[in-house]
Amino acid sequence: MNPKVDFYFDKEKKWQKEIEQLRIIVLDCGLTEELKWGCPCYTFENRNIVLIHVFKEYCALLFFKGALLNDPEGILVQQTENVQSARQLRFTNVREITTKERIIKSYIYEAIEVEKAGLQVKLKKTSDFKIPEEFQNKLDKRPALKKAFEALTPGRQRTYIFHFSQPKQSKTREARVEKYIPQILDGKGLND
Repeated sequence: MNPKVDFYFDKEKKWQKEIEQLRIIVLDCGLTEELKWGCPCYTFENRNIVLIHVFKEYCALLFFKGALLNDPEGILVQQTENVQSARQLRFTNVREITTKERIIKSYIYEAIEVEKAGLQVKLKKTSDFKIPEEFQNKLDKRPALKKAFEALTPGRQRTYIFHFSQPKQSKTREARVEKYIPQILDGKGLND
């Protein structure tokens, strides 16, 4: 156990027993505990394997390359349609975790083997994602904007595409695009 990570388990009220049980299970698999992105992250030879995190409705183990795991139990969850690599095991009580301990460990051991083998998730290219009409119109009308957007890293491009695609109403999508045009022109990502 890494003392730098203890605060995460101490501060959590709703899911404290559940995440403490997950911590015991994960550490029993021989992984190294670190603090990354404000969450307990477990690594094998400095490579991320799994992360513990909490949400309002559940706590979860997030497998960084979960898309490459076999899922014989059918329990891995893809958080959203845009998540390409990670998959979660979700839990809502301690009993659920303790009864599935053997299964959880088998998924962790498989994730370690995926890392040992050097397997990589084949990610979609930015061009595989549909650009919302409101943004495409701006790109077509403003060559400088198109050039600036194409100069961004693929990850930054995808982040903008996802952000602009989320709202259901065209008016809201249009407002988001307008808000971030200056940032794109400055060569910055959504969160820069």
